[in-house]
Amino acid sequence: MTIIQTSNAAKPAGHYSQAIRHGDTLYISGQLPVSPDGRHNLSAPFADQADIALGNLLEILKAAGGTPDDLVKVTVYVAGVEHWPAFDRVYAAALGDHRPARAVVPVPELHHGYLVEIEAVARYLA
Repeated sequence: MTIIQTSNAAKPAGHYSQAIRHGDTLYISGQLPVSPDGRHNLSAPFADQADIALGNLLEILKAAGGTPDDLVKVTVYVAGVEHWPAFDRVYAAALGDHRPARAVVPVPELHHGYLVEIEAVARYLA
């Protein structure tokens, strides 16, 4: 296994890695809307939080040598089902025509009071 780490995404705040490569698969840990400099974005509107969290995920994927087209499965946790349409718009804008398998899971709350967390599995070709 290989640990993937980049300063272009939020540093892990707990006992985990940003991503792990195992064989030809990359597992990207759940990303919250924390800026790479560690700034919390709790008061940001949902779409901004989604954009920051997804940006972290894509920067980790890039650090592993991947692109959004390498995403195989994405799991999204949203605090409140009402945020699902806004997430879909942010996600579609970032991924374009690529449509990996995905689950959006409405939850009552997330760590620190954030509104979204995103994790993914990607192919590893580098």
